Amino acid sequence: MVKITLPDGTVKEYEKGVTPFDIARDISEGLFRRAVGAVVNGQLWDLSRPIDFDATIKIVTLDDELAPGIYRHTMSHIMAQAVMRYFGPDKVKLGIGPVIEDGFYYDFEVEGKRITEEDLPKIEEIMREIIKEDLPIERFELPKDEAIKLMEEKGQTYKVELIKEIDDDKVSFYRQGEFVDLCRGPHLPSTGIVKHFKLLSLAGAYWRGDERNPMLQRIYGTAFARKKDLEEHLKMLEEAKKRDHRKLGPQLGLFMIDTDIAPGMPFFLPKGAVVLNELMEFSRKLHLDDGYKEVITPLVMNVKLWHQSGHWDHYKQNMYFTEKEDTMYAIKPMNCPGHIMIFKSSTISYRDLPVKYFEFGKVHRYERSGVLHGLLRVRAFTQDDAHIFCSEDQIEDEIKGVIRLIDRIYSPFGFTYRAELSTMPEDHMGDERVWRKAEIALKSALDKIGLEYKVAEGEGAFYGPKIDFLIKDSLGREWQCATVQLDFLMPERFNVNYIGSDNKEHRVVMIHRAIFGSLERFFGILVEHFAGAFPTWLAPVQVVLIPISDRHVDYAKDVRKELLSAGIRVEIDDRRETLGYRIRDNQMKKVPYMLILGDREAQNRKISVRTRENREFKGMEIEKFVQKISEEILSKSRKLYFE
Repeated sequence: MVKITLPDGTVKEYEKGVTPFDIARDISEGLFRRAVGAVVNGQLWDLSRPIDFDATIKIVTLDDELAPGIYRHTMSHIMAQAVMRYFGPDKVKLGIGPVIEDGFYYDFEVEGKRITEEDLPKIEEIMREIIKEDLPIERFELPKDEAIKLMEEKGQTYKVELIKEIDDDKVSFYRQGEFVDLCRGPHLPSTGIVKHFKLLSLAGAYWRGDERNPMLQRIYGTAFARKKDLEEHLKMLEEAKKRDHRKLGPQLGLFMIDTDIAPGMPFFLPKGAVVLNELMEFSRKLHLDDGYKEVITPLVMNVKLWHQSGHWDHYKQNMYFTEKEDTMYAIKPMNCPGHIMIFKSSTISYRDLPVKYFEFGKVHRYERSGVLHGLLRVRAFTQDDAHIFCSEDQIEDEIKGVIRLIDRIYSPFGFTYRAELSTMPEDHMGDERVWRKAEIALKSALDKIGLEYKVAEGEGAFYGPKIDFLIKDSLGREWQCATVQLDFLMPERFNVNYIGSDNKEHRVVMIHRAIFGSLERFFGILVEHFAGAFPTWLAPVQVVLIPISDRHVDYAKDVRKELLSAGIRVEIDDRRETLGYRIRDNQMKKVPYMLILGDREAQNRKISVRTRENREFKGMEIEKFVQKISEEILSKSRKLYFE
């Protein structure tokens, strides 16, 4: 017999080999009908997989937050089975097919064939047939040598490579009809349970993410338990396409990326530079108000600094190097060692603490070309980086202060956010005792400020645990931006001290933190969040003056002077195009306000206001407009005043 503990603490005894299906049916017929998987001793488990040990169990239903991971994994197998039916099983080699956020993918090598967009509807039709067949999904295990033989017989060379690296003596597979795949699982009991899916796109992907390996063909898809949820998700994806910063950025004259000259290193055009500078000035003022001191550190520094910091041992593969006069230099991937050098350049007393340095520091980090993605994944970016040097008894207050500053900086953009506490990773620096001490300090600060958070085990930086802040945009998507990292180890490596009240040296504690994170990435997020229609305070051009004809240009120049003197970013559009064309074109450029200037306006020293949302306000006094738009800009409102 085995003892099974249910979520409410009830303990039941069953014969060895009992399955979650058996347990669900024993609890209630309704639970049995809704079950799609289980969690056994914290591990996802198939409903038909036997349990021959004492265990805690939770039955997973379609409504459970764990369910999408199970049914999307099954859908990836259904897709792979359909691809093999479509092209022929002897023509297709399988890569991997994991679940990802909101969906799944599978990588294929198809002999003599390139998968195209035209193939996707046909593959979808075969998937529907497989779903209709409602094939039972069976888990089975083989000894490692037999598993290798099975995959060799099927010509699945990529699977053979994976099996050879598995440490266990036995290897698990899943079978549905004629389709067999190497997999840990779990899966649905059959192919007919979840019916609502969509294949989304194609991409190339190197086998195991290595450019030296063959390029496979990847199909992305998604699936939902309910048709309504799938339809809503597809609508969101369509809206996201319209907001894609990679399209809007160049269209609006914000930035460009030249993949031949500088892949992953964006060029910001004049209008984009305006937005970046506004973001930096907004952040700079709040930092200075909060007691930070701005610094600037070198872009290129001797590699001995990076040996000492630990980056050489833990981050070298992501760094750029150059050599001059027989000396090796590194282009900085992070700003922290530079800030340490500044702190150590003078004697610091306990009365001076905390010392808070911040910098808009340009950093370079190597990313594989296959993962570069507009402004969201780049090789060169600007961090709004800061480091707080404090004593141990100041940690909690300083962490709270950082969280309050994050709230102040995010509030004008309308973002909501949540926090994740990331703990010690496998590849970490220093001993576990110091790590646990740092983790407890971060947890205490979060608890006392009352901020809800999740724990991400093993996701900390190599030198310390961290709190990541995930913002939610207007489409409900989450982005990781702000981060706060507590570090006892780098001060140890650099011997960073302050003079205490006892006139002796004491080790300082370091708090690493960024709020925008990467300015370039935050910029890209904002483009998509606002669909390119920035609030007036951020808009590259806040007002466009549109004289109806040439005789109104002089009046437009007079109005421009008044607006410029009030600090408003203004342009005149006197192109030889129709009035309607110029209005529509500036609306497409997302300019907040257009001032139409004709005979009536010039004679009365007034203006007619049109917003990018096509609202009109005629015969307005210039002074009133300047006053109201200035208030809108100063308050950093997300809404246009004249709406």
